[in-house]
Amino acid sequence: MKDRVMNRWSTYEPFFVEVGDKRIADIVITNHAKFRWNDRIVDDGQSIETICTYLWDKLKNGQVESYYRHEEDVYLVEDDIVMVAEFSNLDRETDIAGNPLHKMIVVTFLGRMSETIELRDLKSYYSWLRHSRRMTLIKNGRKRR
Repeated sequence: MKDRVMNRWSTYEPFFVEVGDKRIADIVITNHAKFRWNDRIVDDGQSIETICTYLWDKLKNGQVESYYRHEEDVYLVEDDIVMVAEFSNLDRETDIAGNPLHKMIVVTFLGRMSETIELRDLKSYYSWLRHSRRMTLIKNGRKRR
């Protein structure tokens, strides 16, 4: 996802975007994330390149931020789309100062907060999911006896 356009000769334009303490130089979309994007975000089937271009533009414009302040796995895009991402270092890639560059691996898209109200508080939502699944298992266990 490196920016290829240079305005002048001998001008360094950074090809990474900082999000928190990470310097993102590449985006990887998993198959699961692509499926969830087409299922929960956009109705028509979009390609991975289209999703990457969209995310890269949002990263450059500063519209991707961490969902929680102290955790680095859930992110908000445009204050609406909730996504889960992991990071890994790019091999033998550094910026001018020698700092490592990272690859952002988008694991999944959880959906839009404007459409799914439960996404506004993920911790209570996942707590409720765990509790409801546990209760379902307990009820099914009682029926078998």
